[in-house]
Amino acid sequence: MTEATGRPTPQEFESVLTGATATVASFEEEHLTVLQRTQRFLHAYPTVVPFVVLLLGVLLGVLVNPSRFTAASNFSTILTQVMVIGIVGVGQTLVILTAGIDLSVGVIMVISSVVMGRLAVYAGVPTLIAFPIGLLVGAAFGYLNGILVTRLKMPPFIVTLGTLSIIGALNTYYSQSETIGMQDIEEKAWFLQIMGNQLTIGGARIMWGTFLMLAVAAVVWYVLNRTAYGRHIYATGDDREAARLAGINTDRILLSVYVLAGLIAAIAGWALIGRVGAISPTAGENANLDSITAVVIGGTSLFGGRGSIIGTLVGALIVGVFRSAVSLAGLDVLWQEFAIGVLIIVAVALDQWIRRVSK
Repeated sequence: MTEATGRPTPQEFESVLTGATATVASFEEEHLTVLQRTQRFLHAYPTVVPFVVLLLGVLLGVLVNPSRFTAASNFSTILTQVMVIGIVGVGQTLVILTAGIDLSVGVIMVISSVVMGRLAVYAGVPTLIAFPIGLLVGAAFGYLNGILVTRLKMPPFIVTLGTLSIIGALNTYYSQSETIGMQDIEEKAWFLQIMGNQLTIGGARIMWGTFLMLAVAAVVWYVLNRTAYGRHIYATGDDREAARLAGINTDRILLSVYVLAGLIAAIAGWALIGRVGAISPTAGENANLDSITAVVIGGTSLFGGRGSIIGTLVGALIVGVFRSAVSLAGLDVLWQEFAIGVLIIVAVALDQWIRRVSK
């Protein structure tokens, strides 16, 4: 206190105020129920839920058929099933983090692979030229989505629903509904099949495409968590207007996110060729819905601003593990889809409950 007035100095007042705030917060924390504490914990660590669900899926598979589920061959099958969806899901995560959605990533993936294949196999274009052209096609369609969302202010759902049909029609026209066989690719464009090569680890045969998925996820994880651009993506999704007032060019962020989603979908098209062993204009038809499923089950909020790449990869694994468990149980395929549908609804309901912690 000052000797002249006997009043506390600003520093002393601030210290008292800080102490009082801490006391109130501590009091509130002590009176939280177990459910409220759980809600706050999950809000702070959203990837915990997908890991728990994955563990439950593994336990289910072990209980159903322990010998077959834990076999290296089954592990290989699960990774093969999720590698393409995992890559597409990484791009979808970027879009959903901005509170958008991209229903066209599946057809972008397919048409990109078709362009690579037809240029290299039928047009005689060198593979090292045809491959980047295919990637550019994916980025170009992503740019189209971004322009419609940012310049015309159209809802992402409507925009990508429209481009889903447009790109699908262009894919059918350009491909002439013809599948490019494995032998033709091996003779003229072997590089396009390289992601189908396998590496044996501990008895499990893992496709190179799985390592491509991990590499893409690692790069995007770094961008989201270690760069200003990544923080701007989260800020745009959390509150677009507040982000704009803070000086972030939100339209540029949104446009770039859709371009990246298109490019990543094209990379997934490369992995798809390796997985299928051929280039089919009808392959991966459900990749858009499967990617959304992986992202949502992985804990990324459909309302934007919260989620992670790791959660998406875990979400893709959850889908693969549950489908494997249901299949090993001898149940019909329709029950696989039933289980995944239940997981989606539970994931969205849980997300809404967790978000209420900040209200």
